[in-house]
Formats: sequence, structure tokens, C-alpha cells
Amino acid sequence: MRKITAKCLRTFSHVKGIVWLYLILSVFLGITGCRKPNLSPPDIPVKPVDTIPAPPVISNSRLNVILILADDVGYEIPTFCGGQSYQTPNLDFMAANGTQFTNCYSSALCSPSRFMLLTGKYNFRNYTTWGIMDQSQRTFANIFKLAGYATCASGKWQFDGGDNSIKLFGFDKYMVNNAYNLNSGGAEETANKFYKNPEIYENGNYLPDSETNGKFGQDMFRDYVFDFIDSNANKNPFFVYWALDLCHAPFSPMPDDPAFAAWNPKGPRSLDDTLYFPSMVKYMDKLIGQLIDKVNAAGIADSTIILFTADNGTANIIHSEANNIIVPGGKSSPLNLGTHMPFVAYCPGLVPPGKKDSSLISFVDFMATFADIAKIPIPASYGITDGVSFAPQLIGKQYILRDWVFNHYPGAGKFEGDLTHLRRWMQNSVYKQYDTTDNPKGGKFYNLATDPFEQHPLTTSELTPDEKKLSKTFLKTMSELH
Repeated sequence: MRKITAKCLRTFSHVKGIVWLYLILSVFLGITGCRKPNLSPPDIPVKPVDTIPAPPVISNSRLNVILILADDVGYEIPTFCGGQSYQTPNLDFMAANGTQFTNCYSSALCSPSRFMLLTGKYNFRNYTTWGIMDQSQRTFANIFKLAGYATCASGKWQFDGGDNSIKLFGFDKYMVNNAYNLNSGGAEETANKFYKNPEIYENGNYLPDSETNGKFGQDMFRDYVFDFIDSNANKNPFFVYWALDLCHAPFSPMPDDPAFAAWNPKGPRSLDDTLYFPSMVKYMDKLIGQLIDKVNAAGIADSTIILFTADNGTANIIHSEANNIIVPGGKSSPLNLGTHMPFVAYCPGLVPPGKKDSSLISFVDFMATFADIAKIPIPASYGITDGVSFAPQLIGKQYILRDWVFNHYPGAGKFEGDLTHLRRWMQNSVYKQYDTTDNPKGGKFYNLATDPFEQHPLTTSELTPDEKKLSKTFLKTMSELH
């Protein structure tokens, strides 16, 4: 198990450090309660929350935030979630020394998920076209920027607009791919531009081939994040959105693989060849370990919270073992396989170690949470947002954040803006109800505890009175969410 550096440990004594860090986070978050969802089912009220009084001390400290978003990494992949097919020692370290959130939900494909995540809004509020976010929208990076944070985006962009949009959406510094939605049909995602010999966009221009040939894109994005940390550590509070391309196809050798040196990313290959997927998972985890080492070496581990999650389920052709069963990849599916995400938070001395939190968390909740961390309200000009802050959970407070999560998922018509494949559903930790507009899932009700792959919808005659009431409440609430 990785050990926290002596420099970090010298910063605070064992007991005194925990007390002071508790006080610091209280000031960081400014918590006197949490936002309620904009629309709560009338029969399932959001329960009152515990509160943490903010002490009148330590007024000039800020918490740095690094959000790592992996690509196509379902809940079954990390070992700390029960995965048995891959090596994820650094993610396991984060979970053992931080808090694992076991009920975090995204959408089922990357573009809808990323809209939810960055804007704090359900897709029916602002999602119309795959990979293109209207420049009137604002993101959690805008929140941090309003609060005086330095902001950085590194990795996958996929919101279109290049330099103009990246800056409008709150990022001071950036190095990205997918800067523009150049092609319908997602051509950028299948053109071998993520990994070896990457296409990189920085400061309004693409880097010349002379700077990228032979290089590995994920390493370049890592180095950019590390340079940004060096520029801001102990100077400015900062926010980093590190959107990994790993473990998205094409499944390719990593720099640690012997095949990497001679690998031609534009050469012929079988699209269903998953040989290198385990190496990709391993390298993703390696990058996370390097980040942990970086914040330790910079002396800011105790004031930097690292969050790891992923955008949607694993690619469909990947089958992995988890909790002693074979789990198929669920990307693009509205089943839990496509939307149940690994999520872990880590900050030594601040986030409770070795804890599992079963609170329901939606991707729309990150905006509200980051607003609490930044100590700034979400401006009314951003429009209606749908999130509930889970900031107190990060320091171990226990209460019910929300009684349900909702998803409005445009489905398979992703590239043409075609919403004819719309899926809408609502769920809690046990039950899931599809809206009546869905086809073929329309109106179906499932017990996820006994039927996790959603193969056996419950009939009306099988429902208990409480289950019937819950189903009706979910349906009524979804009819109001439009």
C-alpha cells in the first residue's frame, strides 16, 4: 500500500491535524445545509439534513479540487468495486484511504453524461446535439473561476467550440482532444487520435505532428496537469478537470507494453480485438498513482481533494469478472450496467478513510457540490439546475442526499440529434421505474436487488402495496420533469 510522504505527515499531528482539517473543510464548504432537488416526488420527500456550523477561523484557506473522469469504465472494472479481472492498486489505495460512493449514476453514453456532469442539469434542459454544447451554458468550472480559482481542462473535451467555448465554459488553461465536433457519426472517436501520435489542441491551435509523433496522448495530458499544479501549488486555489481517454476504444498497447514502440495506430486491426484492454486499465490506474505522488511531492496532499469517476459503462464487447460473476460491458444501455459508476474521493486527513457511502448520487450533483466547496452560490443566470450537494458526505456526514435519481437519456440517435430513442427512468437503491414513453422498457418496474440485470420486470399482481405506491410516485414525478 502506498504511504503518504513524510512531508505531508509532518504538516499535521495525528489528532490535531484531523481537527484542524475538519474545521478547514467546514470553512471551504460553508455548509449550513444543502440544496434540495428542484422537483421532489410529493410522496418521497427529501429528508432534513444534518448541518455543520462554520467556525469563525481560518478564513483564507481553500481546497484544491482535481476531478478525474475516466472513459468507458463501468462499476465492474476497479478492484475496490469488486472487480476481479484487472489491476487497480492506486484506485484501491484511494478507496482504502478515502471514501467510496457505491451508488453514483451517470447517463449511458459519454456526451449526455458529460452535459449532466459539467452543467448540473438533466439532459432535457440543455442537450440537443451529440458533442455540441450551446455557448449560453455554464459549467462547474465557471463556478470555480467566479470564486477565484485557477482552472484547467486536460484530456477529452467533446463540447465543440474550440478555444472560445473552452474559455466561455470557465477554463483558463487547457490541453485537449475532441476540441470540435468535426464529423457526424463520431469519426473523431474512431480515428486513432487518442493514444499514440495523438491530435492535441492547445491555445487555439493543434500541435504540429513534430510535437506529437511517437508520443502518448495520455502522458502529454498528465504532464500538462502536473505543470499546472506546479504553477499554482501554494499560490492559488485550483480546479483541474482531467478527462482521460482511457479506457475508450481503440484498444491499443500502452507505453509499458513491448508492442507500443512499433505500433501503428492507423494500421489495420480488428475492432473487436480486446487484447490490450487490461493494459489500458492498468495504465489508467498508473496515471492516478502518479497524480497522488505529485500532490504529495508538492506538499498539498492535505489540501487537495482528488475525485475519480467515469462517464458511462464499459464497452459492450468487454466482459469482466466482478464479485464472482461475469459482467458484460453496458455502454449505451439504460440498464445499471451502463449508468452505475465507480466513484471515490481521497484527501488524507480530510476525507474519512476506508469508508463506503451508499448515498444516491447523480452526475447532476457535482455542480452543487463544487459550488459548496468554492463557497459561492450557483448564479441564477445559469438557469434551473437539478443537483444536490454531497459536500458534507466528503467529510463523513451521514444523511439522505436524495431519495431518487432520474435520467433523461437520448439513446441511440446520438449523432443526428435524433431523440426518437429517448429513455427516461427513475430509481432508488432498490427499485427502478421506466417512464411510459420508453420503448421497449416503457412503464416497466424492476427490483434491482433481486434482478440487477433487469431481465424480469415485476407485474402489477406481483407488486406489494408499497411498491405500487412507489411506482405511481415515480411515474407522476417523471411526468413533471420535462
